[in-house]
Amino acid sequence: MALQEQPLVSVVTPVYNGEKFLAECIESVLAQTYENWEYVIVNNCSTDRSLEIAQHYAQKDARIRIHNNKDFLALMPNWNHALRQISAASKYCKVVHADDWLFPECITEMVNVAGANPSVGIVGAYVLEGVRVKCTGLPYPSTVIPGREICRLHLLGGPYIFGSPTSLLVRSDLIRSRKAFYNESFIQTVDQEACFNVLQNTDFGFVHQVLTFTRLHDESQTSRSRGLNRLVLEKLVILTKYGTVYLSNKEYEKRLEQKMRSYYAFLGKNVLQWRGKESWDYHKEGLKNLGFPLSWTRLARATIKELYSKLANGIVHPKMTAQSIIGFVKK
Repeated sequence: MALQEQPLVSVVTPVYNGEKFLAECIESVLAQTYENWEYVIVNNCSTDRSLEIAQHYAQKDARIRIHNNKDFLALMPNWNHALRQISAASKYCKVVHADDWLFPECITEMVNVAGANPSVGIVGAYVLEGVRVKCTGLPYPSTVIPGREICRLHLLGGPYIFGSPTSLLVRSDLIRSRKAFYNESFIQTVDQEACFNVLQNTDFGFVHQVLTFTRLHDESQTSRSRGLNRLVLEKLVILTKYGTVYLSNKEYEKRLEQKMRSYYAFLGKNVLQWRGKESWDYHKEGLKNLGFPLSWTRLARATIKELYSKLANGIVHPKMTAQSIIGFVKK
């Protein structure tokens, strides 16, 4: 596709103290085979060399511009703030987080799918996450999948192909049509929730190539959220929010019961391991907000089942288990 025929793509990187990997991220955008892009780097009051690195590249390429936040923003509000900086002329938006990067053909291949299929609102692809390839499961060459169908399959336990914000290309008008593209009450499944929202009325495009790299490291937001095990609750929230949209009543009720069983099994493990008051309060309050107040009877059954399994397999010592339970009750 000749440059004059290429629609404008807004590439967006929100960054806070990301000097360690930011240059690698920017270099991956500069290496794109696609040429008609703008690159907006949103500096969220970084205290390291992030701004200096971004300015260095902005001086070398006029397509790069920097937006400096006047005040520090929390993670999700900053992501939405970053998306509001895209050009009014852009047709597509490509997020790349400061510790991730894109393979050279990424934008070209994703735009090709979106351009050939006007019904497609979001385009994904295989993701290299650390050393593992993820977002697999769609039969080749499934280039376009009805949005409602892929969401339905995922809610029923099918393949997860949405990846992360870095792995998706989104039509810019869909971003501009929402006051906040990302639901700020989510952390670990924020990209998934956005897909479920958008795909109610659009289709999902897919490129059967590894086009993005997502880094896993201790400083990532995902790693920090693991302490609370947010993912378990957020998945349940998504089911209750979108289950009735994409599933039949019978499918939804069955899937909800399956999720609740697995949730209480998780809580039973938490009792034995005692992950801390903050984690416990988070899940207890989360269930209450969903309209499913904690069932102490169900929790006791799940805990006893988990305890029996561990004792039968010699995984824990009875004395240590008793101490965990006593500590939980006291809290």
